[in-house]
Amino acid sequence: MDNSLLRRNPPPILTVRLFPGLLTGLLDLLATLSGDDWTTPIPKKSWSVKDVALHLLSGDIGILSRRRDGYVSAAPKTTDYRELVEFLRTQNDTWIRAAQRISPGLLRGLLGFTGRQVQDYFESLDPNASGESVSWTGPGAAPNWLNIAQEYTERWHHQQHIREALARPGFMEERFLRPALDTFIRALPHTYRDVRAPEDTVIQVTISGDSGGVWLLVRERNRWGLYIGSAGRPRAAVVLPQEIAWKLFTKWATKDEALRASEIQGERSLVLRVFDMVSVIA
Repeated sequence: MDNSLLRRNPPPILTVRLFPGLLTGLLDLLATLSGDDWTTPIPKKSWSVKDVALHLLSGDIGILSRRRDGYVSAAPKTTDYRELVEFLRTQNDTWIRAAQRISPGLLRGLLGFTGRQVQDYFESLDPNASGESVSWTGPGAAPNWLNIAQEYTERWHHQQHIREALARPGFMEERFLRPALDTFIRALPHTYRDVRAPEDTVIQVTISGDSGGVWLLVRERNRWGLYIGSAGRPRAAVVLPQEIAWKLFTKWATKDEALRASEIQGERSLVLRVFDMVSVIA
């Protein structure tokens, strides 16, 4: 493969500037909701609109307390991924049950208060300095820009949940969707970590649409590297529409739903792992 036209390790995704627009959109949306709107169930989820808003508030409180202020009241006593997921799920469920007494108006006000502080905190960080790990991209510290991008996708996709549940227009413009997809795709090498293939094997992953792109997984030195660009003859290739890709990577669409909407060429067995990729802690 000619690597001269490819770029290893796609560039950082700088999402801090997108937080104010995303927060304003959420607060403006919540201001329009009636009592029944708050109890509307999220499709394919066990949460209501209010539950998702409470989850977003919990995320803000966690960032400000744990990361900014260095205060940890409870932490998982394990590094096992499944146990970590279960710890966070229990913590989320406990919070949502306890916080039901918060009124919709107060909840919206709290989201504005914490959201602006989160924005200020993220702006204070060196994007290239080491931060917390982003578990779905692999173990070890991740740069701050990736931590912030993860938090951006968390807020973006949960707001999409609310908007779709209420049949309101989503934040699907390129300036919001492209960085979300670019962040999600960083999970590819870790997803393929135990997939064996000959040296120089190339798998091409294309997300179609205005906010999509083309990425290559290349097997080199017994590991998978992520490139941007396209290959003349990849060993396997898949094209996913952007409308289904983000839902697949956040577990809001099933593997079968995504397969029906996608196109596969080459060795199908090499491509199928893409449909197991999860770019959220779940």
